Amino acid sequence: MSIEIGMKHTVELTVAPENTAKVVGSGELEVFATPMMAALMEKAAYMAIAPSLPEGDSSVGCELKISHVSATPVGMTVRAEAEVTAVEGKMIHYSVKAYDERGLIGEGTHVRALVHSDRFLERTNNK
Repeated sequence: MSIEIGMKHTVELTVAPENTAKVVGSGELEVFATPMMAALMEKAAYMAIAPSLPEGDSSVGCELKISHVSATPVGMTVRAEAEVTAVEGKMIHYSVKAYDERGLIGEGTHVRALVHSDRFLERTNNK
């Protein structure tokens, strides 16, 4: 496994009604929901390192600190970017940013932990 500082990934989605604050329950307006932006950022982060992980290993999100600085309407495309900024043992640190067609809408940091999928699920299911 070789996870290195600078590894990046970008994901996009077109904001649909099911991605709005009104539908996901984080507000009452029909704008791109903060929880959906967070999920898109996490997807970019996990995909940045997924090809480098051995079969049977994965990563799980354990910390996300973000700001959501601009609203995005339904129909506009949102792009989330994640870049590895540090590797500390099993902990992978990222810079995350999200943009719509007009510019920056959110940014922050994210930490993911490397796990062995089967052992992780076994411990979780034995709660």
